[in-house]
Amino acid sequence: MADGDNPSRYVKLNKDQAPVDISPGELNQPIEVPQLNVRKCNECGQPLPESFEPPAVEPWSTGIFGCAEDTESCWTGLFCPCVLFGRNYETLRDDYASATTPCVLHAIFIEGGLAVAATTAALHGIIDPRTSFLICEGLLFSWWMCGIYTGIVRQMLQKKYHLKNSPCDPCLVHCCMHWCALCQEHREMKGRLSDNFVMPMTLVNAPPVQQMNSDQDSTSAAAAAAATSSSSANGHDHHTNLEMQAL
Repeated sequence: MADGDNPSRYVKLNKDQAPVDISPGELNQPIEVPQLNVRKCNECGQPLPESFEPPAVEPWSTGIFGCAEDTESCWTGLFCPCVLFGRNYETLRDDYASATTPCVLHAIFIEGGLAVAATTAALHGIIDPRTSFLICEGLLFSWWMCGIYTGIVRQMLQKKYHLKNSPCDPCLVHCCMHWCALCQEHREMKGRLSDNFVMPMTLVNAPPVQQMNSDQDSTSAAAAAAATSSSSANGHDHHTNLEMQAL
């Protein structure tokens, strides 16, 4: 029952109540649930706790011109950049993607484009100037498209390790300094993976199985029970020497 000062929040229904007009769709409105309004990760979409703070933008561990810091990746990027790009792509992907496809694409469009450009320059004066201009224009467009593709891979690396754009946009870095960018990405992933060392496991050996042997040989359980009852009846304490031996 409600008091006079606090009226009841409930409405008493009766048969004489007038019908209520409900517009179509009025009862199907979405309900706002505060528990569902949580922040989600932009990458995976999982809900984040309230105390979560996004990680700061970290700098690259090596510079763009530090190719000499890793001799192996430097020589591979200089003579076989397609192989180095395929290795970087395979290491970056978490779904065990193959390095064959990006390696072949890199070899066709970049190494192949450089070969066509070198051939066009060597045959200067033999090929018609208009044809040479069209070839150069197509090569520049292909180089720009390859810069976008390799820049997307660099951007994936930056999102994975929360790296900042250094020295500039990823696509622009690959368009202007493609070989240096490949070597830098390889060094960065190599250094990051080397930090994920495995903690040594502590092996705990179980103790040896112990067995209790009696000095007196009992022929059967019935004989042992009879001896115990007789000793208790005579009032003499019968002590059994027990020893523990490891198997």
